Amino acid sequence: MNRKISKTEMAFKGAGAMLFMFLLCCVAFTAAYFLTRWFYETHPVSWSDFIVQLVNWGMGLLILILLGVVVSIVTRPKQMIVWNETMAALRRIAKGDFNVVIDREGKYRGQMGEFVESINEMTQELRQVERLRQQFISDVSHEIQSPLTSIRGFANTLQREDLSREEQRRYLSIIEKETVRLSRLSDNLMKLTSLESDQVEWEKQQYRLDTQLEHVVLSCEPQWLEKELDIELDTEPCHIRANEELLSQIWLNLLHNAIKFTPQGGSIRLSLKKLDGAARVEIADTGIGISLEDQQRIFERFYKGDKQRTRTAEGNGLGLSIVQKITELHGGTVRVKSKPGEGTVFEVVLPLNEREP
Repeated sequence: MNRKISKTEMAFKGAGAMLFMFLLCCVAFTAAYFLTRWFYETHPVSWSDFIVQLVNWGMGLLILILLGVVVSIVTRPKQMIVWNETMAALRRIAKGDFNVVIDREGKYRGQMGEFVESINEMTQELRQVERLRQQFISDVSHEIQSPLTSIRGFANTLQREDLSREEQRRYLSIIEKETVRLSRLSDNLMKLTSLESDQVEWEKQQYRLDTQLEHVVLSCEPQWLEKELDIELDTEPCHIRANEELLSQIWLNLLHNAIKFTPQGGSIRLSLKKLDGAARVEIADTGIGISLEDQQRIFERFYKGDKQRTRTAEGNGLGLSIVQKITELHGGTVRVKSKPGEGTVFEVVLPLNEREP
């Protein structure tokens, strides 16, 4: 059972320890008094009062030391058991066994109990990290295996001599598409790993957020024109102090998602409003929407949502993880509001930290 030791409990334990030491001293010096008194009565001496007091104190200290040795002998086996159990647990952890749980009920008290509790908390965190690591490896392997299987299959097919030129072009186009998918996966993994590294250095600069959004919309023009989407841009002049390149990745990811999941002839609306010391950017579409269950997990790595969204557009499930990480690095928040069949709204709120020119 893991529980924190309160300050009151620590104070009581400290008072108890002091009381125990006081009682030990009382016992030791009381015993010394009666022993020396018996000695003086049976062996008359002509010592001065000072010498008598020294003998009494010396005898009391000697008895106190002997009592301490006895207490140590009595309690040492239990302490050794506790120490051996703790060291055995630490050795298992060092070998990679994170399923170690030390039961501190009734055995570990005081500072040793807090130490054992810290070990249990550490192993719990390590178990979580190990679970995430294994899940990450599994997800990456799955994402890589799928395009590699396609590439290998179509590469073998291309070795056939009875293929027409049209079939060859179609298979080569599929291979190219899968290699682009692999490249995008690699880029996103490197980007996400870089963002999560504490050693990454990135600078903030002041710039116009509304101008950046306009440029992002123009850069995606071929995609939304191809689907005949109606794009509405509603912004107001807004200076922000942030990393321009990183924020650009947020808007590109969200706008690409909106374009992918909005059907032919739909509409997308981008709005920028200044709040009290913050900027709120909303990207709303009239796409297929997201279920409530998927909204709870949509920012997780490699999560792709329901099958309908997966069939509608391809992706590796890292884009929104990158969006969330960049937003958090800037001290902001990102939220999603959606209903299946009614479209989706992504809301990003960022602190301005602006210095007007």
